[in-house]
Amino acid sequence: MIQLPRWQLQSRKASKHTPFLLITASATRSKWKRRVADSLGVEERRIAKIDLRVFGGSALTDDVDVPKRRLEPEIGHGIPVTYVPARNTIFLAYALAWAEIISASDIFLGVNAIDYSGYPDCRPEFIEAFQTLANLATKAGVEGTRFQIHTPLIKFSKAEIIRKAVELGVSLSLTHSCYDPSPEGLACGQCDSCLLRLKGFREAGLKDPIRYAKE
Repeated sequence: MIQLPRWQLQSRKASKHTPFLLITASATRSKWKRRVADSLGVEERRIAKIDLRVFGGSALTDDVDVPKRRLEPEIGHGIPVTYVPARNTIFLAYALAWAEIISASDIFLGVNAIDYSGYPDCRPEFIEAFQTLANLATKAGVEGTRFQIHTPLIKFSKAEIIRKAVELGVSLSLTHSCYDPSPEGLACGQCDSCLLRLKGFREAGLKDPIRYAKE
């Protein structure tokens, strides 16, 4: 299994012998993803640090304010400044490279196209296009391996994702979504990602177990 920010390669549940790949541009999110890997008992892992601040162009990688306290219609309209150019393309490329090396053919990606901020690289069209690329641009693909990009959460609402996580026994206290966490790593509770997460918990009838800077 290869796991990126919420991504897994291989359809079976993780075991302590499952390969683990962590790719992150955020020290805070890196800490949370390491905790998730530890909770799964993963022993073999790879950490790839990609600093997209070298390009900037996003509120997450440049000196641009993260939007706060936006209303739901605003969040669902247009592509916000928190979009990171080509991020999922880059992350998937790393996953594809390691998948080819370890002779894996299934990559699982946790993108969502329902309760989301309009990012173009979270859409089914992008996933289909990258899968085509994977099978054209690799030695394994040319020699007969058929890579598949699986997106089991792509049509789930946030509430459905949360309910499924609870059903599967996932410790949601180990998860983190904030675009602009405090220096202590607390979620801000006001950015688009926090607002969508909190909306999902409300609709699921559950309390978010993580701490917020403003509660």
